[in-house]
Amino acid sequence: MLTLAASAFAAGTTLLAKALGTGVLGPEMHALQISHGRFLFAFIAITMMIAVMRPRMTRPDFRLHAVRSAFGWGGVTLMFAAAAFIPLSDATAISFLNPVFGMMLAIPLLGEKVGPIRWSAALIALAGAAILTRPGGSAIEFGAMLALGSALLLGAELIAIKRLSGREGPYQILLVNNGIGLLIATLAMLPVWQMPTAQQWAALAGVGVLMAMAQACFVNAMARADASFVAPFFYAALVFAAIYDALVFHVLPDTVSVAGALIILTGAGLLAWREGRRPRAPGSAGQ
Repeated sequence: MLTLAASAFAAGTTLLAKALGTGVLGPEMHALQISHGRFLFAFIAITMMIAVMRPRMTRPDFRLHAVRSAFGWGGVTLMFAAAAFIPLSDATAISFLNPVFGMMLAIPLLGEKVGPIRWSAALIALAGAAILTRPGGSAIEFGAMLALGSALLLGAELIAIKRLSGREGPYQILLVNNGIGLLIATLAMLPVWQMPTAQQWAALAGVGVLMAMAQACFVNAMARADASFVAPFFYAALVFAAIYDALVFHVLPDTVSVAGALIILTGAGLLAWREGRRPRAPGSAGQ
């Protein structure tokens, strides 16, 4: 239930970002400003949660946090930009490639060895993404490439998360990540700043709060069950994205969208299954 809630909240952030980026709530807003709103209000929400819960805090690894936050900010910004060009279901499906890119980057960066099953899962997922780029298109193809760039950066972020895992508490990681991300987003947003309307302020707050709630739900879900059990439920975000798109923008997934999404989910699901069967290193329980 926590993971399903996280997927619904995460899809909601993309919905609001699309509304802001396409001019539904006022003048079209730049993806850099939308990303800033996401980090600003998420930081406020997480700070309030920590003030109430008072988790144990340790000395953070700011250098590693900065790397993770830079990749996360870049991935989120590209995802919000992609949502303005392509259906939410397409953008969400392509975002599921981030563990595939994370696996690939783990080979040179973490020295991990990848077997035939994991490579097969990666190739299947990438084939689905190739379908969603719709070769020969213009704006749609451009949006898909933005989403692919987002998945690549979020995959790189996973490498930093793996290094942080077990060293620091989950709420501390969320707080530091969103704090540094807010600093990066603020500096990047200044050249494109425009005064939001009242509706846009509300939507920006919604993006940040929903993202904070999604992160909190997912962190708590991961603390209560194995990642191999939890991860597949997050794919429900694709369903929520399609529903939101249909209700708000009257956009229904076409045959290409459904085919590409199913192929990506097949590859991502196979990868999640294989990760769940990998033996854990000694002392890695609970990470």
